Amino acid sequence: MSETTQYETVIGLEIHVQLKTVTKMFCGCGLSFGEPPNTRTCPVCLGLPGALPVANAEAVHYGLMIGMALGSKLADRSIFHRKNYYYPDLPKGYQISQFDEPLCLGGQLGDVRIHRVHLEEDAAKLVHVGASGRLHASDASIVDFNRGGTPLAEIVTEPDLRDATAAAEWLRMLRTTLRALGVSDVNMEEGSLRCDANISIRPVGQAEFGTKTELKNMNSFRFIERGIRAEVARQTAIVQGGGRVEQETLHFDPRTEQITSLRSKEEAHDYRYFPEPDLTPVGITTEMLDRARAALPELPLARAERLEREHGLSEESAHLLAFRSELGDYFEAAYAGNGGVEPQPLANWIANELVARIGADVDPKDSKVAPGALAKLVSMVGAKEVTGAGARQVLDKLVADGGDPAAIVEAEGLGAVGGADSLGPIVEAALAANPDVAEKLRGGDMKPVGVIVGYVMKETKGRADGKEVTRLVREQLGL
Repeated sequence: MSETTQYETVIGLEIHVQLKTVTKMFCGCGLSFGEPPNTRTCPVCLGLPGALPVANAEAVHYGLMIGMALGSKLADRSIFHRKNYYYPDLPKGYQISQFDEPLCLGGQLGDVRIHRVHLEEDAAKLVHVGASGRLHASDASIVDFNRGGTPLAEIVTEPDLRDATAAAEWLRMLRTTLRALGVSDVNMEEGSLRCDANISIRPVGQAEFGTKTELKNMNSFRFIERGIRAEVARQTAIVQGGGRVEQETLHFDPRTEQITSLRSKEEAHDYRYFPEPDLTPVGITTEMLDRARAALPELPLARAERLEREHGLSEESAHLLAFRSELGDYFEAAYAGNGGVEPQPLANWIANELVARIGADVDPKDSKVAPGALAKLVSMVGAKEVTGAGARQVLDKLVADGGDPAAIVEAEGLGAVGGADSLGPIVEAALAANPDVAEKLRGGDMKPVGVIVGYVMKETKGRADGKEVTRLVREQLGL
């Protein structure tokens, strides 16, 4: 193909979600993170002969909740399979997973369709040890079986994503949804949310998919974006050079930006799936469905739609508040506590001014700014009792010490100066002090009005309303 050919990226994601149950998927061992190696194990999760698995009912419950949240078709009957492959972190020589009768089929989140959601057990964890930090012949790999058997929900999307940024943004949407469900901690740093990306390219306008590769176990949004971009660039260079992309499983090293091959990518038949003989099929009862449905909270997309509908918020503000639930909770508490505040300005002050002061990772309910106090401050701005600049000074004090915004305005002398009686003489003095600016304004050029506004702001210590100053300028000059 010509180097001028334009290529389209095609991305599908496979997301592994560690479920927040008390015990593992098929045994009674408690879940573990950060504990001494091999302290949460038993004959079942170690794959010892004669040990029999029992499916975790709570994991099935969480799987049903995920399927409902994604709009999937829930199975009446679901079975577990043995997925056969050999790897050091797989003690039985197979993984108990689901194949052709998964718990959930289909569904959609945002613009991305869901192919399936199924349950399985996690593998153990390989730990590479060595003074160099890289594995050499003198170093070793050890296996920590604490993680082995942890219940996973694997969510597989259709290949609906078209670029790295969209993939990361959609994954953020999914993580927020799962967090709202309460089925997982979805902590990517701790590995409770891991993502594989299936990536291919094709000429723009071509319907047929290209050969896909799989990037494994990416555990941060930045990692995912960088890895996908690097793989797209690699595939593009291969195709433009006249080569063919090989179907394989890959690793992206974020330190070096290098992609290396792990193995040829397997197909389903490579795993020799067959039904797990030690587990009975899972029959989904009406009681199980009712329990899962009753446990569903308001989901982020539904909340965003409600915030737009009920409060007239912009789509951008509604999505921000819905998908950062702590901001949405704070907004609704603030609005409920002050019926006179306008919703959109309140949302803007929370998302911009408050977050900028307390930090993006801080829940505003943990700050010293009570929701009602911020709502009152925004109401005062709307009523022109305090200017935006003055309100920002008040917010600084609320963040530092808390308190009542009206009392701070009174104590600090930050009340707005407005009206012709108060501002008229100051505007008149500003025009007299800047006759060249006044002449340009009389000629219809309003660009230099900022000079007059700045003069008035200095005289009033930022307590004047800029729009009112501009109105008075026009009035005094007969414009």
